[in-house]
Amino acid sequence: MLRVLCLLRPWRPLRARCCASDSAAGGSEIQVRALAGPDQGADLKEREQMSEAEVGVFVQRLRGLMNDIAAFPAPTIAAMDGFALGGGLELALACDLRVAASSAIMGLIETTRGLLPGAGGTQRLPRCLGVALAKELIFTGRRLSGTEAHALGLVNHAVAQNEEGDAAYHRARALAQEILPQAPIAVRLGKVAIDRGMEVDIASGMAIEGMCYAQNIPTRDRLEGMAAFREKRPPTFVGE
Repeated sequence: MLRVLCLLRPWRPLRARCCASDSAAGGSEIQVRALAGPDQGADLKEREQMSEAEVGVFVQRLRGLMNDIAAFPAPTIAAMDGFALGGGLELALACDLRVAASSAIMGLIETTRGLLPGAGGTQRLPRCLGVALAKELIFTGRRLSGTEAHALGLVNHAVAQNEEGDAAYHRARALAQEILPQAPIAVRLGKVAIDRGMEVDIASGMAIEGMCYAQNIPTRDRLEGMAAFREKRPPTFVGE
């Protein structure tokens, strides 16, 4: 199932979309959810009219939104087909996976406007690319094409743009379709183990992995996966 939600304000300027495989509450069906919107970035013309207090509240809300996306329990995929500058790229960084058209343009360009990234960019970019490269990109406000971003490891896939201008979105949907058949509980716990493990030392991370693995042991899906392997057939996971 595909659900498309439109991103309106505060982003007008990610022709970027987010696809997420999501387990419906209380149900076994896995969904693919997409957040679709036009080119993404904070509207600086609007922000220019705000008071200092209003700017603080605005950025705090953006930071909260990015944190909510990052904490989403199922995998999320950002698809960047156009511009993802400033807040647009911060939104993509909050997702688990990123796909871009080779012609897409992205960057944390805040320093070129007298600002600094305020919705997670200074924290998520170094975790994605390493400290030195993240500093270079933020200090210079450099813009990257989708091809350049892929070479650096900022995006998982870069694809040639099509006439409709939505090649990255279709590649993101294809990637989501690769995730959908997998055991949903195992996928979600894998995400937890990775995300939480990256914030601690490796010994603590191994303990987190062990706890996640233990939670998966009683699931019907684990038994189904082993039975399917033994019987040489595709597994049918139910999310239980």
